[in-house]
Order: sequence, then structure tokens, then C-alpha cells
Amino acid sequence: MIDFSRQYCLVIDDFQGMRTMLRDMLRELGAQRVDIAASGGEAVGMLGNHRYDIVLCDYNLGAGRTGQQLLEEAKVRNLVGPACAWIMVTAEKTSDAIMGAVEYQPDAYLIKPVTAALLETRLEKIWTRKAALQEIDQAMQAKNFSKAVALCDQRLQYDRANAGELQRLKSQILLNAGEWDRAREVYEQVLAERELPWAKTGLAKVHFHNGNYAAARDLLQQTIEENRTYLEAYDWLVRAQQQLGDAEAAEQTLVAALRLWPNSPLRQKNLGELALKRGDRDAAEQAFRKSVVVGEHSVMKSADAYLGLAKVVGANKPDEALKTLGLLQKQMAGDDIRLRAKSAEGLIYQASNNPQKAEQLAGEVGELLQGMAGKPGNEASMEAASLMLATGRRETAVELLQSVVRNNHDNRELLNQVQQVFVAANMAEEGAALVEASRQEAIELMNRGVLLAREGKIDEAVESMYQARAALPANVRVLFNFAYILITRMQQGNAPDTLRADARNALLQANRLAPGDKRFNQLMDALAKLQASP
Repeated sequence: MIDFSRQYCLVIDDFQGMRTMLRDMLRELGAQRVDIAASGGEAVGMLGNHRYDIVLCDYNLGAGRTGQQLLEEAKVRNLVGPACAWIMVTAEKTSDAIMGAVEYQPDAYLIKPVTAALLETRLEKIWTRKAALQEIDQAMQAKNFSKAVALCDQRLQYDRANAGELQRLKSQILLNAGEWDRAREVYEQVLAERELPWAKTGLAKVHFHNGNYAAARDLLQQTIEENRTYLEAYDWLVRAQQQLGDAEAAEQTLVAALRLWPNSPLRQKNLGELALKRGDRDAAEQAFRKSVVVGEHSVMKSADAYLGLAKVVGANKPDEALKTLGLLQKQMAGDDIRLRAKSAEGLIYQASNNPQKAEQLAGEVGELLQGMAGKPGNEASMEAASLMLATGRRETAVELLQSVVRNNHDNRELLNQVQQVFVAANMAEEGAALVEASRQEAIELMNRGVLLAREGKIDEAVESMYQARAALPANVRVLFNFAYILITRMQQGNAPDTLRADARNALLQANRLAPGDKRFNQLMDALAKLQASP
């Protein structure tokens, strides 16, 4: 039985009468803390400020986000965890509403009209599962993945009723922590008892991360044949097919997934990019347009869809392309977005034989670069560099591209993209030399501190790693090495107080840049042990 007096509840509905009715029902059940929100935007703010135990959300929230898009955003941004009970209150019975929930499922649907008795019954049924996940949820929020896995194992020893949910959660935690072999053991154990699509897809992810793309492809194709509506399997099949160089099959897989659920902004964007690569501009334009429309109120909307649409229509419809870029800046905020939009705008003017306007935009891009607090992202840097090279600002362009190389020295695909920027500017040979020199510079900076640590010069190693991090702020290997050296220094005792926070911040940044790297889990564990020691 739920002790409602201990649960923090949120009711989301655009009609005041319905909000009041659901709030009163929860209070009758004993809830003492019940917040209400009248829109998806208001609800996002509340979800960001509080960790709710129960959410009752209407599917149709009027203008703006739907309830499904709100649930999607809450899960993508980790505003709710596995211990939260999310119930969708709806009059919708269409296939679109149900299919939209396949990937980001609520815990239950309540079809209007709702009664207090029905609400209580449904919540109590859900809570038998959710209560088992509360401690695990807390450990996940603290990024303590090892503790979360240990809690799953402890619970699995006696909680057979929730074994399936616990195994699924445990395997997902292990995947997120980069523990591929341990995740494989869980998936194989589950599949030995029962063929479940999430376990098959999970095992395919393990194959993918281990570089066994053909094995991943075969298992995902089998999963889709047996479970036609399991959309996650389509996404990973596309990735496997792309790694195997089969772009045509990847595009066909995306088309099949979009027949099931056409309102996925990310899949539509991906379809547009694949169509553009094979030269089908009409198909690319159609997909990019659809992505922009369905993504307007979705957390999955992508700047690449707007930029892709502008690129496709720019040659024949420059006015529409410029309008699309203006819409991008209204829909999405941030320095990188403004930089990418301005760069694309300048290139459109350059291609339209308007060099004066292109020069003006290049000047605005230069001002944006000078005013940015941090370094621009990889895509923004390459796009800005393309405009700078097109307008004769070689020094700024080279500096941007060298920064991309230094921070991604081991990413061959990205280095090839940098080289293509140089090729487009008729600088192929010079560009290749600059790329290689920048790559070697990054390797030297990255390794210097590690070598000093191996020689026992730990304080010098710490100083060297601070210098490396300042020079390469987005280099994942530098961030992990930085944290490792700082933790090593703290293990010796009498370390400066700032090292702990600096190591943790570096690890969190590395995890944002490269989620799923097992070094994050290992180093966070080492840091936690230091914090626990007297």
C-alpha cells in the first residue's frame, strides 16, 4: 500500500477544472504535497526543480508540448528517474498516441473520465514496482553507478516479483557505464529464460560497442522480425548498417521505422542526411521539413534539421533558406546555434554571388567567436571556418580547425571532416599538414602529465595536466587523464582542497562529451572512496 502522505505529486493539465479534480483526488488519498502545472513549459520548470514521486499528466496540453513530448523531455533530461510513477491521463485512443509512447512509455494510461477509486487502484499497482527502485534511483542521480548495480543485485536476491525490471535497469546502468561484458552477462541470462526484445536489443548494443557490427545487425533484424513495433531496434540497426557501409539498407530501415511513427524529429533528420549524401535533394528536403515541423515542441528537435533544410533549398530558394535559419535562432538558443546559423547564412550569400553580405556575416561570426565564454562545438567550428575561408579570413579559420583536431585527435571520422573543409577551400595539402601537426601536439600535451606521474613526479604531473586541460578543454582523454592524475595525488594525502572538485567536474564533463566510457565509472568510484575515507 502507498503511504500517499510521503509522496511528492505533480498534476499537469491545461484545464483548471481537471487540475483541481485530480489534485483533490490525490489529497483524498492522503497526499500532502501536490503541485499543479497548467502547461508543458510550466511543468518542465517544476520537474527541473523537484524530484517527484507521482506525476499525473494530461496527454493533450493545448498549445505547445503534448503530454507525450513532456514525458520524452523528462526522461531524456533525467528529470524523472525509474522510481517515478508517471500516469498519462487521456481521451486519446489513436494509434499515434500509443505508438508515440513505445519509446518513452508512461507507467499507465487512464482514460477519461477518471475516478478516485480507479486512480488509487492503478497507483497502488504501479507502486509495488516503483518502491523497489527508489534507492537505485538515488544512486543513479549521484552518478554512483557501482552502488546502483550493487543495489540491483541485492534486491534481485529476494525480490522475484520485480526481477525483470531490476535486470533491465541493471543492464542499462552497466551499458551507460561502459561495462559491456557485465551487461552481456545480464542480457544472456534474461534471454536464456525468455526472448524479450529489450534484452535482444541490449545484447546487440554490446556487439556494436565491441565492434561486432555484423552480429549486431543480424540480432537486430531478428528482433524487428519478431517485434515489428520495437522502435529502438530500428535505430541501432541503422547505426550497425552505417558502420558496415550499407547506407542504402540504413535508409530503408529508417523509412520502415518512420512508417510506424512518422513524428520522430530525430529519425526524420537522420533520413534527410542519408538522402542528401546519396544526392536525393527532394527526399532530403521532405525529411528535413518534417523534422522541423514535428520537432517544434520536442526535446529531440535538432539544429541539424534546420541547417539541413537551409542547405538543401539554399541554391534555388535562398529567401526560404534564410527564413529557416531565422526560425532556428528563434526556436533554439545558445552561442553555438547563433554561430552555426550566421555561418550558414554567410555561405548562402556567398553562393548567391553577394560577397558584400557574406563579408558582413563573416564579421558578425568573428565577433561572436570573440565574445563566446567557451570554445564553440565541433560542428559550429567547422561551419564558421568554412565561411572564414570563403571570405579570406584564413588565420581565424585555421585556428578553429586546429582546435577541433586537438580536442578530437583520435576521432578519425571528425578529422576527415576537418580535412574536407580544407579541400573545399583548395587547401588540401596544407590542410593535411596542419591536421597532422595539431594531432601530434595534442598527443604530446596529453601524455606529458601521465609520463611525469609514472616517473613519480606527481606534483609536476598535476601542474602539467592543468595546462593540458586549459589548452584542450574538450579532449575526452585529457579530461580522464586529468582526473586520474588528481585522484592519484589525493591518494597520497595532504592534497589541496580544490583537487576533489576539479577532478569531479572534469569527469562529469567527460561523461557529457562521451557517455558510456567505462573510465568514468572507475574514476568516480575511486573519487567516492577518497570522499568516504577519514
